[in-house]
Amino acid sequence: MEEPSEHQGEVVKPENPQTAERKASLEAGKRASSKTAANTGGSVPARKRVTEPRNGSGSGLGSGSSALAAKRSSSSTGSVSSVSVPRRNSTGGLPKKPSISDEKRKAGADSAAGVKGSTEMTRRSLPELRRSSVTSSPRAGVAAKPALGSPVGLGLRTSVSKVDVVKKPLSRPALSVSSSTSVRSSVDSTASSGHGGSSRRMVLQASSPSVVRSPSVSSGSRAGSLSSSASSIDRSSSLSGRRKVGTPDTRDSRFIVLPQVDNKANDDVRLDLRGHRVRSLNASGLNLSSNLEFVYLRDNLLSTLDGVEILTRVKVLDLSFNDFRGPGFEPLENCKVLQQLYLAGNQITSLASLPQLPNLEFLSVAQNKLKSLTMASQPRLQVLAASKNRISTLKGFPYLPVLEHLRVEENPILKMPHLEAASILLVGPTLKKYNDRDLSREEMALAKRYPAQTAFCIRDGWEFGRPEQAAESTFRFLADKWKDHIPPGFLLKEASIDKPSEDVCHCHFTVIPDGAVSVDSPLVLKYQWFSGDKTLSNFVSIPDATGEIYWPKHDDIGKILKVECTPCLGETEYPSIFAVSPPVSRGSGIPKVVTLEVHGELVEGSIIKGCAKVAWCGGTPGKGVASWLRRKWNSSPVVIAGAEDEEYQLTLDDVDSSLVFMYTPVTEEGAKGEPQYKYTDFIKAGQEGKSLSARSPVVKQAPPKVTNVKIIGDLRENSKVTATGIVTGGTEGSSRVQWFKTYSSTLDENSLEALSSSKIAKAFRIPLGAVGCYIVAKYTPMTPDGDYGEPAFVISDRAVETLPPSLNFLSIIGDYSEGGILTASYGYVGGHEGKSIYNWYLHEVEGDVGSSIPGVTGLQYCITKEAIGKFISFQCTPVRDDGVVGDLRICMGQERIRPGSPRLLSLCIIGNAVEGTMLNVEKKYWGGEEGDSTYRWFRTSSDGTQSEIMGATMESYTPSLYDIGFFISVSCEPVRCDWARGPMVVSEQIGPIIPGIPKCHSLEFLGSFMEGKCLKFNAVYSGGERGECTNEWFRVKENGLREKISCCADFLDLTLEDIGVCIELLYNPVRKDGIKGSPRRIVSDVISPADPMGIELIVPNCCEGTELVPIKKYFGGHEGAGEYIWYRTKNKLEGSALLDISNASDVVICGRDLTYTPSLIDVESYLALYWVPTRADGKCGEPLISLCSSPVSPAPPIVSNVRLIELSSGIYSGDGVYFGGYEGESLFSWYRENNEGTIELIEGANSKTYKVTDSDYSCRILFGYTPVRSDLVVGELRLSNPTDIVLPELPYVEMLALTGKAVEGDVLTAVEVIPNSEAQQHVWNKYKKEIRYQWFCSSEVGDYDPLPNQCSCSYKMRLEDIGRRLKCECVVTDVFGRTGDVVYIETTPVLPGIPRIQKLEIEGRGFHTNLYAVRGIYNGGKEGKSRIQWLRSMVGSPDLISIPGETSRMYEANVDDVGYRLVAIYTPVREDGVEGQSISVSTEPIAVEPDVIREVKQNLDLGSVKFEVLCDKDQNSKKISTVGTYERRILEVNKKRVKVVKPATKTSFPTTEIRGSYAPPFHVELFRNDQHRLKIVVDSENEADLMVHSRHIRDVIVLVVRGFAQRFNSTSLNSLLKIET
Repeated sequence: MEEPSEHQGEVVKPENPQTAERKASLEAGKRASSKTAANTGGSVPARKRVTEPRNGSGSGLGSGSSALAAKRSSSSTGSVSSVSVPRRNSTGGLPKKPSISDEKRKAGADSAAGVKGSTEMTRRSLPELRRSSVTSSPRAGVAAKPALGSPVGLGLRTSVSKVDVVKKPLSRPALSVSSSTSVRSSVDSTASSGHGGSSRRMVLQASSPSVVRSPSVSSGSRAGSLSSSASSIDRSSSLSGRRKVGTPDTRDSRFIVLPQVDNKANDDVRLDLRGHRVRSLNASGLNLSSNLEFVYLRDNLLSTLDGVEILTRVKVLDLSFNDFRGPGFEPLENCKVLQQLYLAGNQITSLASLPQLPNLEFLSVAQNKLKSLTMASQPRLQVLAASKNRISTLKGFPYLPVLEHLRVEENPILKMPHLEAASILLVGPTLKKYNDRDLSREEMALAKRYPAQTAFCIRDGWEFGRPEQAAESTFRFLADKWKDHIPPGFLLKEASIDKPSEDVCHCHFTVIPDGAVSVDSPLVLKYQWFSGDKTLSNFVSIPDATGEIYWPKHDDIGKILKVECTPCLGETEYPSIFAVSPPVSRGSGIPKVVTLEVHGELVEGSIIKGCAKVAWCGGTPGKGVASWLRRKWNSSPVVIAGAEDEEYQLTLDDVDSSLVFMYTPVTEEGAKGEPQYKYTDFIKAGQEGKSLSARSPVVKQAPPKVTNVKIIGDLRENSKVTATGIVTGGTEGSSRVQWFKTYSSTLDENSLEALSSSKIAKAFRIPLGAVGCYIVAKYTPMTPDGDYGEPAFVISDRAVETLPPSLNFLSIIGDYSEGGILTASYGYVGGHEGKSIYNWYLHEVEGDVGSSIPGVTGLQYCITKEAIGKFISFQCTPVRDDGVVGDLRICMGQERIRPGSPRLLSLCIIGNAVEGTMLNVEKKYWGGEEGDSTYRWFRTSSDGTQSEIMGATMESYTPSLYDIGFFISVSCEPVRCDWARGPMVVSEQIGPIIPGIPKCHSLEFLGSFMEGKCLKFNAVYSGGERGECTNEWFRVKENGLREKISCCADFLDLTLEDIGVCIELLYNPVRKDGIKGSPRRIVSDVISPADPMGIELIVPNCCEGTELVPIKKYFGGHEGAGEYIWYRTKNKLEGSALLDISNASDVVICGRDLTYTPSLIDVESYLALYWVPTRADGKCGEPLISLCSSPVSPAPPIVSNVRLIELSSGIYSGDGVYFGGYEGESLFSWYRENNEGTIELIEGANSKTYKVTDSDYSCRILFGYTPVRSDLVVGELRLSNPTDIVLPELPYVEMLALTGKAVEGDVLTAVEVIPNSEAQQHVWNKYKKEIRYQWFCSSEVGDYDPLPNQCSCSYKMRLEDIGRRLKCECVVTDVFGRTGDVVYIETTPVLPGIPRIQKLEIEGRGFHTNLYAVRGIYNGGKEGKSRIQWLRSMVGSPDLISIPGETSRMYEANVDDVGYRLVAIYTPVREDGVEGQSISVSTEPIAVEPDVIREVKQNLDLGSVKFEVLCDKDQNSKKISTVGTYERRILEVNKKRVKVVKPATKTSFPTTEIRGSYAPPFHVELFRNDQHRLKIVVDSENEADLMVHSRHIRDVIVLVVRGFAQRFNSTSLNSLLKIET
């Protein structure tokens, strides 16, 4: 599919020969659309604007279209008359076949449409055309009543829709249509008639008005032929005939706006094989490739998606009307950039296997067999078309966070009530269209009444119900789902979140025991808060939000909060449950500090930082006020001057002080919160720090970035501009551009208003709404793999220009009679219209100045009575939004205002239908000036008999006694002032007339106003037959407050609560028919209390130590502090003896309070209570005496405060406090407790004292006390607190001794001496664990410093120890982890040892060109000038050859060393001259460098070789040779002899200067101080001092010469060079 890249609906058709003609006509349509968008006054301006010529030619749309049709007819092929083929659409069934009558009607209608339809449309405005296409208005002419399925009717309706489509892109992208679709639509008018030019022209960009059509290709595939075009037209020609005529309710919104796709496609990126009966995507001739972006395979026989995974760049994939059944959508996972997917008309039963497609924006699955919409989440899906399926449930509905359009027509689920509200809950706030119409306000309001968790429950299968029961129903649903998430024995009672704001948010999870199972461990609830979108998706955990309370942040405003609660019982953790909140609202604006911490090392010189976690509570986060204070020990904090940042560096003044960090949160608006403080620990002195290192992660490829963004184009209304930029960070993919407008010349992202959505097309046509504003482009770079970069903004350098305001027409339409509505219409041009000035005027005669109609300033005027007989005019002054005013235009009405016929708009009776109450007539007259209208009143009985009330002819009437039980009505005949009469109107009946209201004439109390009395009343009633009158009782307090008494009887029993207050009675008279009269009130005197008296006194059974509370009842006002006396007696008193208990001989007073606690002395005695009841005012009543029925029983024996005391080392004593009667022979026991907490009884330990044994070591001792009462009742065993761990005596060292001498290199060993006591011997043998040692060395100041890593009993003395003392410390540790006292011993100053060298070796690679070094470890004091001598040693020979002058540690080998071992003799010498024993070390035989060996072998194999050398000119001179004294020579060497030849010159021949054989004394000498020189000595008289360019050449020459002369040597050079002979 190739879609328009601009908003104005232009279609890119690169291969269509009529492109130029279409573009010219489209420009006129675009201008009409742009002007229509600016019209705010009505539909008339568009009518004239459509007919305006573009270049002043005067031709309208109709004539232009006709001309275009004539042009296209001359160049079109004859394929339009071919037979049409039935074709399915993506949302409906099979098409209908056109009948013969249809063809006839089509021909006739086309003819009429060509002549009259085109001119009619030019006269009508765009809104009128749109309405006529929907409502089939009679003004539509021929198109008003098309036959059912008539092609011409639909063709004309399609042409009208074309205008609508051209207009829509001003506010949103239009539905893109291909050229093939245009041709199919145009066939309706061209197949049988040549006069369909107007319709044919306007259909070019129109879409099917009743179905959603998948995209098509502009001009077919590359190999497309005339026959394929004809086939396409044939299939398209049947569209008009098979479309159904929609009703007005279904035609008003028939377009779905598809998401825009980059349409600049060529044949290399698209494939169109529609209707080719393709069975497999892997077919050999299909030619699928990864470059394809637009693939159309509809109307084939595909049943599997195997092979689609190669389409990695496809954007549009049309697989409609195949044989897919599903599942099996996994191969689509590779189509990452897919934007539109068409699967309509298949047999798909499930979308569960459809993967997540990150760029999918449109999905059509209509006409399948889906039972649900379960699929993976689609993050960018905007349109989902699922009509004509079998969907019956919303369970498993996917998360679609940006879905805008949802279509589920013709599915069983439509029977669900309020399905639209459920869809709004599932999709979220992005949903705009439901079933191809705007969302219902009622459903949107209904959706807001459901709780936040409703969407979760719907997706899990909850049956959608009414909002009133939704909260409880969803909770029960979730609780049943979570029944396995709650531990056994518990019930979930609540799971909710308070309505959140930025202040604080609480969650409530209530889990209670059900009582069926006893639970030992407590239930612990763990919390975790999440934040997500309003779509209830993309929840992200909030770090550190793990409590019941969470403080929402500013970024949380508008988001949904979710809490997961995890129940934990013991060590078992159960699955979590959750609760969801409504969106977070703004807070109070006063910030609060949640936590305050100080981070950093509290050491001098370190930097510490105060960190405050602030809840901003709706305010804009600002910079808080921070300060630091210093607090010394036992002093108040003092402010540190200058320390006003959150970071502070500790100084010397802070050492041994505690710092105080004070923080006050402040918002950007200036609101301050409460300050908070945080104290630190005391600061320590600084120490040397440690070095740290860090390593970065792997460096990744930079994200895409756009620079140099520009806006190119003319900044005028309706001009096209383009955004360009340079994208770096990889290859640019489908980068997106979004356009905005702003009123500021500076870029501010917060003030931008969107003009378009984000899309791939970078061109944009400036709409009228941008006039006067600056244009802003937002450029978002994107790579081919979908990675986005940071967007870049660019603003235009100037504002969009416009035209001066003016009106191109002005008219008044409507009915010129009273009550009619006149509407003014005008056409405005010149930028954005501001507040244009409207005025309506009344004129007595046509042409006078007229008078303004007050209060009417709009475009409509409803004619009132004052305008009758006058002319009306409308005046409009155009005003642009920037205040520029245009010229005034006046439009005068064509006729005078006529009065309306007299009539009554309403007639009713006002008043109460009660006897004696006046009834009045209320009417609303209309129709000129009212005259004397006539009235008649009627009386109607209950059986319907009506009679006129004689003499009642006025506007009011008062019912009499005779009207009771009858209905009253009135009739009115309206009469105008000119005696014109209107129709008579009868009002509704009022009644029946009822008697007057009942009354209470008198009301009085009967009875005494005292506590305990019964209060009655007497009422006198009148007002009809008395019914069930009601009364209410109230208490009236001193302050006038009234308290209602629940009693509703005819009497009231006065109680304690009535004392001190007045009683009020409210009497409501009620007639027998239920009518209530005015209530009457009466208030009593203050209620007085009764005399005090005791009604009951009982002393319950007594027990030692248990508080005794008597049972008593008091009456007589408010009780005061009565008198209480407790008596103890050994005998049980009765009768008179009990009444005279105070005079008894064996009675003792034991208490004077209301309660009494018996003690040990009361055991086996009786207790009696003497009570004198007393009122609050001090008045006393008759005393009461009560005796307990049984003597005081002893308490169960118990013991408390059980403890043990250590008498001496290892000896303990136990004790406790006994209670519970008299103590008998209590039992004592001792226990030991090990480290695991196990307590065991110590056998044989049954006294109060105990001595520990070896078995008690490392254990704790406990004392047990079992109380025994004297009657042998045994109480509960009580244990004391355990002692500290019992341990034996600590082992210690008596003294420490050393073995060895204090000499460098010698070893000292520490030996410990232990005491001879038996206890210490036992402890050392049984409980000693380890002995730790530490060696120290004395410093220059006399102190001892520890030696690192010297922690053994032995120590070998080193060089640095010479002259210093050594100390060894010894510490003993037993098996219980205790450490004894430190014991140490010191040495005399350490003496130096005999010098010696150890681990002597020679380092080097082993070749004759390498550098060798001697290495060794010296011991024996400080080393002096030790001696080194280098020598050579032949392999197999003990003789050593000294190398003169080589006495340093380094030696550079040469050719003379080849085959020899290098020997180094090292003689150690101390700095005081003492020598040690010499040590020698040797290397392996020296070998020749491989490169030199290779060249020497080659030269020796040749047998003769020449070298170019330099020779000294004056060999006899003893002067040092320089470069200038050498001349070129040729050194010739062969197996027999060697010679030096001076080469020939221009004036001389070659001359042999030296010649000789290899016989002795022939030899070759080297120069150690010059690696480029050598000397060849034949004999004492013939020798040559030669120089070469490099050491390498010198070594080759020497080895070659020595190789040829090897027969004269004792050692063969071949053996030295390892050359095979």
